[in-house]
Amino acid sequence: MNENVVLQMRGINKSFPGVRALSNVDFNLNKGEIHALMGENGAGKSTLIKVLTGVYSKDGGTIQIEDKKDVSIHSPQDAQRLGISTVYQEITLCPNLTVAENMFIGRGNGAFTNWKQMNEKADELLNKLDIPAKATMQLSSCSIAMQQMVAIARAIDMDCKVLILDEPTSSLDEQEVEKLFGLMRDLKKMGVGIIFVTHFLDQVYEVCDKITVLRDGQLVGEYEIKDLPRLQLVAKMLGKEMDDLSDIKQDKSSYKEEGERETVFEAANLQSSAGIKPFDFYIKKGEVNGFTGLLGSGRSECVRAIFGADTIIGGTTKVHGKNVTIKKPLDAMKNGIAYLPEDRKKDGIIGDLSVRENIILALQVLTGFFKPFSRAKAEAFADEYIKKLNIKTASTDTPIKSLSGGNQQKVILARWLLMHPEYLILDEPTRGIDVGTKVDIQKLVLELASEGMSVTFISSETDEMIRTCSRLIVMRDRKVVGELSGEDLTQNKIMSTIAGGE
Repeated sequence: MNENVVLQMRGINKSFPGVRALSNVDFNLNKGEIHALMGENGAGKSTLIKVLTGVYSKDGGTIQIEDKKDVSIHSPQDAQRLGISTVYQEITLCPNLTVAENMFIGRGNGAFTNWKQMNEKADELLNKLDIPAKATMQLSSCSIAMQQMVAIARAIDMDCKVLILDEPTSSLDEQEVEKLFGLMRDLKKMGVGIIFVTHFLDQVYEVCDKITVLRDGQLVGEYEIKDLPRLQLVAKMLGKEMDDLSDIKQDKSSYKEEGERETVFEAANLQSSAGIKPFDFYIKKGEVNGFTGLLGSGRSECVRAIFGADTIIGGTTKVHGKNVTIKKPLDAMKNGIAYLPEDRKKDGIIGDLSVRENIILALQVLTGFFKPFSRAKAEAFADEYIKKLNIKTASTDTPIKSLSGGNQQKVILARWLLMHPEYLILDEPTRGIDVGTKVDIQKLVLELASEGMSVTFISSETDEMIRTCSRLIVMRDRKVVGELSGEDLTQNKIMSTIAGGE
């Protein structure tokens, strides 16, 4: 093995009952290289990482770390001993412990931990990485972005040769992403090999040296970044030539005719316990609008207030011009409002329930649990939406937790569409899912709008918002600072509105 190579995986195979997850996959990583691992959900990226980190045992193939040939990795502890550290997309830290405890958990001497020393070491590392957290803060008081940075600090502190970052930027704003990239480049100079899994194509081209593409559990190829233009990358991930995503933009005209449309929902001086300033809002029939702003600007808090997911402390709401009281999600649902939350793992899926049970949940709540659907009816509902949204699942009985992230997201979407809402709120529906599923969801949003449904769409990716929405409400520091539509709906205008208010 070339002495510059830190990791070599050869002919890796892994099967689960009824599914060949990896078939004869190779992967190489050099010292001081940032290497993107790309593919749609279900392509095998997570499985390959879990084989490398000892979460799954491989069925065949070999793994070499530096000069250690054919190493056996049977647990995450084995992987750590070999210098392999991972930061997963879903943060796997303990919110009830402090930042320092999370950074050093499992690495002290139990009862003999020197707390002062541990806190000092944690603060030193946080300062070095320019992370604005304190060792003694309880992790649950930190934002998702901060928790992500703490997880990265923990991984880096373990003398690592191979750092795996699985969707580390999905919860970070632009400044934090830049900070992370600076950190990745520093580690690269130190000779650390970094495997970067992301769905943000721009980020791949900004920070990576190489790309390995997987599709349907097989290796498509390994490429130098300069040899693989974006459209070719997307085509290789999807296994077909794909028109540039800009063609979606043209579909907006179908629901964007001027003229008077009925206002479906409106709020005046709406305020919740989540600390957003009172705001006004309306949406018309067949309109797609959205809230945009940096992480923590209050986008999600606004839609949670509309849906009654946070405690309402002021303001009025109307549906079709009539005053309604929305104090809890069930009130919103009874008024034809549906909401797909930002954190699908925490607020969306019920992991141990089947795909079918997850799909019928909202409608069953509306109908009442004392009037349960028959098995045949539930099956018919689930089948209809599995086909409609092209959900990849072995059966309606499959536990939702065993589906890929993109397919879990489609199941939650199916749950709300089954209610036939008049007004659908989608908070980060495309976060952490592959480019193909993103396109599916964007097209579906425009289709629903053309059929008369009103949709509020929130995404951290402004280009996605511009493609999908006809009107954007701009947020900064938990208050509305502007509204953009028509020719003003540009990246520059959004950024300048966020930066300078109106």
